[in-house]
Amino acid sequence: MRTIKGPAIFLAQFAGDAAPFNSFASICKWAADLGYKGVQVPTWVESFIDLEKAASSKDYCDELKGTAKENGVEITELSTHLQGQLVAVHPAYDTAFDGFAPASVHGNPRARQEWAVKTMLNAAKASRNLGLTEHATFSGALAWPYLYPWPQRPAGLVEEAFDELARRWTPILNAFDEAGVDVCYEIHPGEDLHDGVTYEMFLERVNNHPRANLLYDPSHFVLQQLDYLDYIDIYHERIRMFHVKDAEFNPTGRQGVYGGYQSWVNRAGRFRSLGDGQVDFASIFSKMAQYDFAGWAVLEWECALKHPEDGAREGAEFIASHIIRVTEKAFDDFAAAGTDRAANRKMLGLD
Repeated sequence: MRTIKGPAIFLAQFAGDAAPFNSFASICKWAADLGYKGVQVPTWVESFIDLEKAASSKDYCDELKGTAKENGVEITELSTHLQGQLVAVHPAYDTAFDGFAPASVHGNPRARQEWAVKTMLNAAKASRNLGLTEHATFSGALAWPYLYPWPQRPAGLVEEAFDELARRWTPILNAFDEAGVDVCYEIHPGEDLHDGVTYEMFLERVNNHPRANLLYDPSHFVLQQLDYLDYIDIYHERIRMFHVKDAEFNPTGRQGVYGGYQSWVNRAGRFRSLGDGQVDFASIFSKMAQYDFAGWAVLEWECALKHPEDGAREGAEFIASHIIRVTEKAFDDFAAAGTDRAANRKMLGLD
């Protein structure tokens, strides 16, 4: 067994225009000062990384790694959550998702998708140049508007959506395979890959592609009322990344999973800072250790109540206290009798 690496922090929710959140060097130092050992880098934040340059220049990637190291951390993974989302967008979301893409492709879904695919291919090369082996992203969604339909879905609609999703992602997965990097889909409401069943539907259509893996985030399963511990038992061989994020679900007679169109603060299900929600992290870290998870424990902060800097400070300590330094011995090694095959056969009455 291997000890989980960490704590690390996903920088997306902390990027900003003011110091220390406005440059890669300063935010790395801020993270290190809080006790983090790694940073997960959102590739859409241009003040942190030039993804196109990282895809073409090993020297630039060495400089990025050097900047991180000089400031006390290392780069754990890159993220293309926003760009991956644009690989597959239902027309109902065209206007909203244009904001994730350059202005030059706004109002042009085909051009936007081509840009997203090109960006994903760059992410594969950049990850390789940085010496990374995992990459975080979203799957995008074509079938999501029909999740809970009325009138009923026509026959074959979901199957057609997943066939197309797999067709779009297969060349991207192949590019990541060439780069030696796993694509880790964050299983997330709003994506066509939002639970175990939908992931399996996709995995079947990409022929069980070895790079089509998982980013585990229990908070999204709390909000869906999915068994997030059983999920690890089922999919541990495909879980290659881990977002440590808390959540709570407090249904009432007025609202439940769907939240009644309320703000985050007023929903039955909402994200919380680590330790403030309902996720059983002691059991999660135990299962991760049991199944020899070799990756990073990465804080993703999205609390509906607490200030982000307080959440980040507390999160480093929380993760560090939950990482299990795995044992190299069995608990009863001290009582080993040192028997051999002949002695075993004698004990069984076979000789």
